[in-house]
Amino acid sequence: MASAPDSPVRVRFCPSPTGNPHVGLVRTALFNWAFAKHHQGTLVFRIEDTDAARDSEESYEQLLDAMRWLGFDWDEGPEVGGPHAPYRQSQRMDLYRDVARKLLDAGHAYHCYCSQQELDVRREAARAAGRPSGYDGHCRDLSEAQVEEYKAQGREPIVRFRMPDETITFTDLVRGELTFTPENVPDYGIVRANGAPLYTLVNPVDDALMEITHVLRGEDLLSSTPRQIALYKALIELGLAKEIPAFGHLPYVMGEGNKKLSKRDPQSSLNLYRERGFLPEGLLNYLSLLGWSLSADQDVFSVEEMVAAFDVTDVQPNPARFDLKKCEAINADHIRMLDAKDFAERCAPWLRAPFAPWAPEDFDEAKWQAVAPHAQTRLKVLSEITDNVDFLFLPEPVFDEASWNKAMKEGSDALLRTARENLDAADWTSAEALKEAVLAAGEAHGLKLGKAQAPVRVAVTGRTVGLPLFESLEVLGKEKTLARIDAALAKLAG
Repeated sequence: MASAPDSPVRVRFCPSPTGNPHVGLVRTALFNWAFAKHHQGTLVFRIEDTDAARDSEESYEQLLDAMRWLGFDWDEGPEVGGPHAPYRQSQRMDLYRDVARKLLDAGHAYHCYCSQQELDVRREAARAAGRPSGYDGHCRDLSEAQVEEYKAQGREPIVRFRMPDETITFTDLVRGELTFTPENVPDYGIVRANGAPLYTLVNPVDDALMEITHVLRGEDLLSSTPRQIALYKALIELGLAKEIPAFGHLPYVMGEGNKKLSKRDPQSSLNLYRERGFLPEGLLNYLSLLGWSLSADQDVFSVEEMVAAFDVTDVQPNPARFDLKKCEAINADHIRMLDAKDFAERCAPWLRAPFAPWAPEDFDEAKWQAVAPHAQTRLKVLSEITDNVDFLFLPEPVFDEASWNKAMKEGSDALLRTARENLDAADWTSAEALKEAVLAAGEAHGLKLGKAQAPVRVAVTGRTVGLPLFESLEVLGKEKTLARIDAALAKLAG
């Protein structure tokens, strides 16, 4: 475990409001949130909404809703405020323009008049010659006459940051010491020709002004880090930043085929997991394992246990593969860890419209409470509860034809008739008595309990698997159970 930072920890989570939140974004938020909590630090929640073509208010609201659902509380940001407000970049444009002007005035940036066609030609020539194909510094030191000529041609310049001609080395909290040579980090654009600031400017400027101490972000942004470090040095010189933050680049999350999980992959959408009934604590437990672990022999733990143990220096740099089956298994463990009342309440959305196939008036709270403890030990996700209990609240069971064909073998009608007779005479206040009735029917036909109960289960519930059968029959009641066996016998006869 690394030692505590010398200064109070300030980290940020700064998503763009474009589309549905995805699990890679959630993993980044989790690590920042847990790191801040572990060190009693500050989490700044910032919205990077400078891309008017892609950002939307709907996505912004989804981000806030997702953060609340996951249980991430932030110390500064939207709906909370703070000393560095506003926390939406679209409301900070004057600030960025002012910083860009100061960088130009101090010589840390310059106007670049190169057209895209000229850039493409020079880059292609550099590639052909085996040289780095980044910007070649053509406009770094233009004469006044050259500038006037470009202006006369009607060219609108972008603003480029002037990278220092020096090697940049820094210690990544996840990857150790990294070095970038000047030829691999060329001058880069920070303001578009129309005056709109780019991510390359606004992101580090906000980090500097908000006094962020640790930048924990995805591996895909690693190549931009030396550029930001150089910009930080310029901002420090201008009195706009106090220090360069520590950087930690988190490993990729891989999807199918060991490709980076993208927002276009269906399994990446946070909304999918919410709709399927993953618990926030189960999903977060699994996502924390994508690059980090509590211990070598413990995969299931609470968010509180993670916070107590988490340090970003323990994160592994290797890509982490998203395994949906393991995610479901861990979520199932967290479902079983809930107390009974909490479990029943969390299932509530899937017991009513639009998820429930039964009429609202047919739902029976007492029956639900009676079977809830049995359901809790069987679910991987909460949405599975609907299929597990629908036989209790629908007028007739929904037959899965594959299950029917599997259970209703030759002689099933004779078995069902015997089981019906035994159940009709049984004590319906005891699940054990109902089990004995079906067991006796099986013995009468040379079958063990497992084979004997299969036709009864399908006749009553419509499925071959589900909640414990005899507890289910007790809750459903004698009248409905016998009526459903009669219907199954009629179906077999037909």
